[in-house]
Amino acid sequence: MRRRRALFALACVALTPTLAWAGRTPSPPGAEAYIIWPPDGATISGGRFWVRMGLRNMGICPKGIQRPNVGHHHLLIDTDLPPMDQPIPSDRNHLHFGAGETEARVELSPGKHTLQLLMGDYNHVPHDPPVYSKKITITVK
Repeated sequence: MRRRRALFALACVALTPTLAWAGRTPSPPGAEAYIIWPPDGATISGGRFWVRMGLRNMGICPKGIQRPNVGHHHLLIDTDLPPMDQPIPSDRNHLHFGAGETEARVELSPGKHTLQLLMGDYNHVPHDPPVYSKKITITVK
């Protein structure tokens, strides 16, 4: 019984993708995230619109899959960049696209809003150095 528990514990450690003390995932040189649409300063009618996300010099991969030089998009709405050494929050201001999406339908209330992309690794932690877009402002009517 003791041997079985030891083997189970060893298997759990072996199957864990990265141990907590391993640090942040490196980003490739020249990686750049950007918002394709909407453009900065756009006025959106109706509140529902498509956000199209771009990425250069880096690949897209779903959450939970650990490979070099890849990540997945997170859309930050009306908020600043989160701490770079922790998983990106998941709430109405931090939308996760962990299936590897590069476009999404978003609905926002009337008024001014900011949008910004931030890439996260397999564990939703920003890369080192972080890969994020410039923050844009849109108006919803």
